[in-house]
Amino acid sequence: MPAETHEHSKGTALQEQARALGDPTRYAIFRYVAEADAAVNIAELTAHLGLNHNAIRQHLAKLLDAGLVAEAKAPSAGRGRPRLVYRVHPAADSRWGVVGPYERLSVLLTEILRTGESPQEVGRRFVHRARLGRSPGDPIERVMEAMARQGFGPTIARRGSRVEIVLRTCPFETAALSDPDTVCGIHLGIAEGLAEVTGGQVVVDELIPHDPRRANCRLCLHLEPPAGA
Repeated sequence: MPAETHEHSKGTALQEQARALGDPTRYAIFRYVAEADAAVNIAELTAHLGLNHNAIRQHLAKLLDAGLVAEAKAPSAGRGRPRLVYRVHPAADSRWGVVGPYERLSVLLTEILRTGESPQEVGRRFVHRARLGRSPGDPIERVMEAMARQGFGPTIARRGSRVEIVLRTCPFETAALSDPDTVCGIHLGIAEGLAEVTGGQVVVDELIPHDPRRANCRLCLHLEPPAGA
């Protein structure tokens, strides 16, 4: 794509996002989604804002069209259709008050330099400091949700107690090309921190890195049986 066309497209997208956030209610929805610890559903937004479901859906549709939020299906909890949940779209990183991946990375790298601690330890502490993975529900889904919010685009495969999460995107791609040991160490630490938050239900076995330009790194986990089982 020619540079002029790319810049025009980028400018148009920013204008659409600005128009979408010009409505106070839509801005309030966006900020709530951006600051939530987990993906947000319509019922939660309805209760928070005191609006009916249809009004919330209409505002979410505008935010979706503008590329400000992303929509996904929540894991099924029984009969009925899965609920739709919403999180900030990765394209909105570093815009509109949302902290982007390289802003997060700069803080983590500064902490490594300041403390002399390993990337893994700093990654683990980041999870606890940011209170990631604390939503209720299935422990693996909690790990998945937190990894998705960090921009890893995870998919999952389960085989009994063994779990493999494929990280389809690398939020720190450029930095990982330059210093894979540090960046992959941070990623592993984040995964270990998320496992710790589950209270020992999830254990990280290994992170198998790939070329960050192609991503698809593999995070291998297993589930521990409940205490007393």
